[in-house]
Parts: sequence; structure tokens; C-alpha cells
Amino acid sequence: MASLKVRRIDLTANNAAQQLAKLRDQFRIDAEVTTPQSKKLTQAVFGEALAPAKAVERICTDVRDKGLEAVLHYTELFDKVKLKPDAIRVKESELAEAHAAAEPEYLDVLRRIRYNIDSFQSGLLHRDAELRVSGSHELHLRYRPLNRVGVYCPGGAAAYPSTLLMTVCPAQAAGVKDIAVTMPPKDTGAYNRDMLAACHELGVKEVYRIGGAQAIAALAYGTEGIPGVDMVVGPGNQFVALAKKFVYGTVAVDCLAGPSEVVVVADDSAHPNYVALDLIAQAEHSPGVSILVTWYEPLLDEVKEALEKRLAKLGRGDLARESLERFGAFVLAPDKQTAMECVNEMAPEHLHIQTRDPDAFAEEVDAGAIFLGPFTPVALGDYAAGPSHVLPTGGTARFSSGLSANDFRKRTSIMRFTRNGLRDFAEDVAFLANKEGLTAHALSVEQRANDSGPAARPKPKPEKVAPVVATKK
Repeated sequence: MASLKVRRIDLTANNAAQQLAKLRDQFRIDAEVTTPQSKKLTQAVFGEALAPAKAVERICTDVRDKGLEAVLHYTELFDKVKLKPDAIRVKESELAEAHAAAEPEYLDVLRRIRYNIDSFQSGLLHRDAELRVSGSHELHLRYRPLNRVGVYCPGGAAAYPSTLLMTVCPAQAAGVKDIAVTMPPKDTGAYNRDMLAACHELGVKEVYRIGGAQAIAALAYGTEGIPGVDMVVGPGNQFVALAKKFVYGTVAVDCLAGPSEVVVVADDSAHPNYVALDLIAQAEHSPGVSILVTWYEPLLDEVKEALEKRLAKLGRGDLARESLERFGAFVLAPDKQTAMECVNEMAPEHLHIQTRDPDAFAEEVDAGAIFLGPFTPVALGDYAAGPSHVLPTGGTARFSSGLSANDFRKRTSIMRFTRNGLRDFAEDVAFLANKEGLTAHALSVEQRANDSGPAARPKPKPEKVAPVVATKK
């Protein structure tokens, strides 16, 4: 087998910035690149080659305008499955049967992980807050769960019960009662008994056999038999991410997640084998972005050698190798500070810091999730630790965060003023309102502040009703 070829970027080189930008551009979700695969697919579906964003716009618009008819149409074209309208929803009896047939060990694992997630997510919930100023006013901040949430669970090269756990459990911790799950009609999705068993274990009763952009649109707009939701969450491919971007505003979304990515920062204390394992673990998503950043140059060759040995024995070694060669990189920094700046430019989904002082490095960098030390592999966060593995990718960790229970709660401010409290604020409010030309705003405050009468109209006196006198027939 040919030697592994992973690009190397020397941050002291004149073109280092351009090389990093080129690397980042490959995994932006809004890249308007028409690959041979997407060209062939969109040509077959639409009769013309479309950029991913344009194809998604057409799918979502059709679902919005035509409802279930469009969902079934695109499911047949993309998934090669012809579903009848009454077969879209998985029967609750199917969920129960899958659960009854599941391995006891599998269910035990689900329960232990669910406990971890619930414990973490419940502990970080924002609490209602209040400020009371005696005799003047009171201010409250109230949190309430969303009414209805849609969870997208992908079904690509494998089935992902972990994604169900990492999306459904935070929503339940937030208090969401109504959760709908969509999965592609595949053996790795809505026809996978482990996935159906996991839904039943989590108490999810509403599961639909639809995937792709059409599933996101169906959840957002609602169709016959699929009530719309308030928020759509869950990872997926580029089409799914772009669909979430398209429907945002009609519903809330978690984040716009593209290909999964890891940046490993390591110094001379790092174990090359551990570093290699973390890079391969990300690469086996295929596509998965795997980047090593170090200022200790000998580590690059040591990790490359460890990668070669591991790939030869890995079940998905060919896919991981291809991903490393297409989306991987070894980045050599002249010093720790430059490495830190490089990481902040990338703002990766996962950042694993394997240095002598990982805490100090973590204080200065942006990432969706940070893993400290040699015994905290990213896989712990992917599966069991507690924080959700639904994280911002493509550099969006600069301004967004991973999914948490708080994302499923909306906050409302509530205030109550006494007349004296109103008078304390009236002059300032009226001044600014008049300055903005909003005189009715000013009057609404001044009138109340200047009144000295009762705050409400007195109750009307009941009308006197003449007694009814019985008459003899």
C-alpha cells in the first residue's frame, strides 16, 4: 500500500495563510462547489446540475408549497423508496417490538449514557430570576420549554443511536414534551431496529421515515400528517445543513453543522499513538477533518508512522485514509503562541489539547468542545460524557455553541411597576421617547405618572332587578 500522504503546512511559510484558508474552505457548509457526485445527483433529480444551496432551496420551497406530495416525491428520487402517505410514520407498535427484541446490554448502555446526559443537562439549566425594588417595581426573567421540537437523525454509513441520545435527552431535560424524530428510510435509519428501540427507550412516540432536506422542510413547515415544530435540531450532510439554514426564521435551528472536524494540539509530551488514534477516529466519519497542530517537529513523523500502522488494521481504514489525505493536515507552528492563533482562526468543532499544560491553552482558544489531556479522547464526548455532541463546525464556533438543554427553552421578561416606581422612570422615558419622535410613548408614561386618581375604573354597580312575583293561574 502506498505511503500515507497528509498535507503539511508550515506556518512560517509565506503562503501559510492561503494554505489554511484553502483547507478551511473545503468544509464550509455554504461552499457553492458542485462536485461530480452532486452534479450527477441534481442532474437526475432536477434535470440540471445545481449547486447544493440552489438544490436545497428548490426542495424546501416545493415542500412548503406542495406539502406531503413533495416529501414523498423527493424521498423516492433521493432515497429510492416509494412510500405511501400512511407509511411515513413508524407505528408505535413497531417501536415497542424493536425495544422488546433489543439486546439487554444495548438497553443498559443506553440507560447509563442517558443518565450521564440528563445529569449534566439538568444541572446547567438557566433558572428563573427576579429583582424586587421595595415599593417601586419588580423584574422577572422566566424560562419555559419550547412546545414542540423536531430531531433529525442521519442514516448514512452507519446508524447513530448516539445522536438520538445527544438531541432528545437535552430537549427532555429542558422540559419539551412533544418531540418528533425523522430518520431516512434506510437500514441505517428508520428501518434500523436499534434506532427504533432507542426511540422507545427514550419515550419518543413520533418517528417519521423521511430524511434529507425534505425532512427538515417538513418539520419546519408542517405537512399533512406531520405537524410543524418550533425548532429543528440534529446533524446531517451538506443538504441537511443548508436546509436548516433555509428554514431558519420559520423555526429555530441548533447550528449549521458541516463535516465533523478535530484539531489536535500537541507538544513533545504527547503520545504519538494517542494523537494518531484521535485523528483516525475523526477521519472514519468520511468525510471528517483531522488536523494536527504542533510546535514540536519530530512529532509529525512519529504520528504519521502511527497512522500508517493503525490504518492497516482498521475496519474502515480505506475510508479513513482517503479522508486524511483529502481533509487532513499536519500544521507546524514556530511556537506555542502561533499555534494558539492558528487554532483560533479555525475555531474547530472538537479541540483535543495534549500538552504539558492543557488548561492554560484552553483558556485562550475557541472551539465547540475542548478535551484536555491524554485520557480524554473526543469519543468520550461523542458518546457518553454528558455534553451534546451536536457542535458548530466550519469555524462557526467563533460565534456559536454546542447544543444544550438551554437551547430548548425560551426566556421572557416580566415586569410590574407601582405608581411610585413609574414616576421614578417617567421623566427619562419621556425624554428619550420625545427625542425619537414617539410622542405617544411619552404620553403613555406621563399621563399615568401625573394622574392621582384610582388606577382602575371602579366596578360598575349591579343593576337592580325587580323581583319576580308569582301569579296564580
